[in-house]
Amino acid sequence: MSAGAGAPAALPRLGFLGVGWIGRARLESVLASGSASVAAIADTSPAVAASVAAIANAPVVGSTIDDLLKAEVDGVVIATPSALHAEQALAALTQDFAVFCQKPLGRNAAETRAVVDAAARSDRLLGVDLSYRHLTAAGQVRRLIQDGELGRIFAVEATFHNAYSPDKAWARDASLAGGGCLIDLGIHLVDLSLWLLGFPPVAGVSGQLMSQGALCRRGTQDLEDYATARIETSEGASISVTCSWNLPIGQDDDIRLSCYGTRGGAAIRNVNGSFYDFGADRLHGSTRQALAEPPDAWGGRAFEAWVQRLAQNPRFDPRAEEFVRVADVLDRVYAS
Repeated sequence: MSAGAGAPAALPRLGFLGVGWIGRARLESVLASGSASVAAIADTSPAVAASVAAIANAPVVGSTIDDLLKAEVDGVVIATPSALHAEQALAALTQDFAVFCQKPLGRNAAETRAVVDAAARSDRLLGVDLSYRHLTAAGQVRRLIQDGELGRIFAVEATFHNAYSPDKAWARDASLAGGGCLIDLGIHLVDLSLWLLGFPPVAGVSGQLMSQGALCRRGTQDLEDYATARIETSEGASISVTCSWNLPIGQDDDIRLSCYGTRGGAAIRNVNGSFYDFGADRLHGSTRQALAEPPDAWGGRAFEAWVQRLAQNPRFDPRAEEFVRVADVLDRVYAS
């Protein structure tokens, strides 16, 4: 029986696959919280692996998912290039290990569905680092919506613009990344919008992709750097999503999401162009009331929530179906 097949220890033992910037950040967050132990590290760069292993006081077991699955771990944390996520998650889940994966879980809905189905079959916990759900600002807005204080939500406007683009070569290759700014940034907007609304059924999706100021050509490997999408829900809400790389916005980031209802509105916003600092406001006509302001240490909360769940109940969480629903929306935008 593999180490992942039984109930995890009181303090979950985690194996980290990929310890570059984001993988290292998640590892350091669990070290700081003490919510789990780092039991094994694997990375394609021996130097990177060794430096992180020294911080975590954990062994480097190799460079591949197979190397990691031979270690005594209860769960696997995947922070590798997007093209590898689904294959590596499937390898872990089919051997009964829980998985926490960076987004996207798959490059398309088919890959994502395969991973979620594998998690259900193995009855193992599956998490994805859709971190913006865990903003204090997002929680405040969701509470207003769930409590009915905004009335019926009929419109959501969501924006994620970067003045820069990914610095990894694989992220600039559509076959490896699954797409451009839409799957890199728009995935967060689609997920957050649907999560705020309680994941209503999606009735229609349309969109437009651009590269270097021109429409992306169907059937090519054009990588979009500007994308728009419109999502219509079965409950009558219209969600508009706009995202981009390398846009001349006069600051590093412009990240906003506004919800409009029959009894008022609410908005989530980044502060002073920051990637890290967010606030939220309740909107009343021409006035606004602050709901949340920075500082807010939100970056590792999705991971910490998964770790806590792993310690309490490592079984499959049916809410993983939400990952497929988000991936399906992105597929429909790319198809349109």
